[in-house]
Amino acid sequence: MTNPLPVTQQQKQIDIYLPQPATLLEKRAMTSHESFFRFEMDAGIELIYQPGQFLEISMPGMGECPISISSSPSSECETTFELVVRTAGNVTRAIHALQPGDKIGVRGPFGTSFPVKDALLGRDILFICGGIGLVPVRSAINYVLNRRSDYGAVNILLGTRTPEDRLFTDELYAWKLRDDLILRETVDVADPSWGADVGVITRLIPRVKLTAENTRVIICGPPIMYRFVLFELNKLDICAEHIYLSLERRMKCGVGKCGHCQINGIYACQSGPVFKYADIAAIREAI
Repeated sequence: MTNPLPVTQQQKQIDIYLPQPATLLEKRAMTSHESFFRFEMDAGIELIYQPGQFLEISMPGMGECPISISSSPSSECETTFELVVRTAGNVTRAIHALQPGDKIGVRGPFGTSFPVKDALLGRDILFICGGIGLVPVRSAINYVLNRRSDYGAVNILLGTRTPEDRLFTDELYAWKLRDDLILRETVDVADPSWGADVGVITRLIPRVKLTAENTRVIICGPPIMYRFVLFELNKLDICAEHIYLSLERRMKCGVGKCGHCQINGIYACQSGPVFKYADIAAIREAI
């Protein structure tokens, strides 16, 4: 099972229950429900995070919620980070109302990460993202692309509900222009401007040319997607040891105290959100 990397001495001295201040630098709408935010930690506070981890974002007087980090760490220590937030409740609506210069509280980072520094090195990688599942996986994708020579073939499969729901469209266009990766997209419902595939994301999987024993798979998307994607990967002889899933299951406190994210004896905020499929395949409630 993947584990977060060790924290620095500075982070050890920070109370994990005490939010640290950060300032909004940039905000832009991405869809009718999701917006992009770039923050900077105040007072030189550094974050050490890995692709797949999440933060607890707090709004004074409103509460807090867990949100995946979408930016890729460019160095061991960062002072800025990027989030994509979907309006889903009081806290996320308050975040959407922020303007540059406004402040939030930050706890974390928490959770396990995609093993881009170890298990994925030298391997062919297949990224499978459904909808907003691109948000945390984008961190891993850009980490790999920033160190492209360290990895084998890269394939990205992306499914969204409609063309208007696509995230990071400028980056998707740039990825399509690269000759060192293959990006395939599909939508559930097309419009007249859409010229690519229409249908569920599993229809893209058989088109990927891969060597099963050298391929590692990263998956993130809506829960209903996982069972069908895993079924298709089994047809390709991808073993459970080589599949990593991000499962955000009713996470709340981020530190395994509230019990909201419990799956049998596993707390998704601590043992996850990134799981090796082999570790949870027997837990029916997980998938």
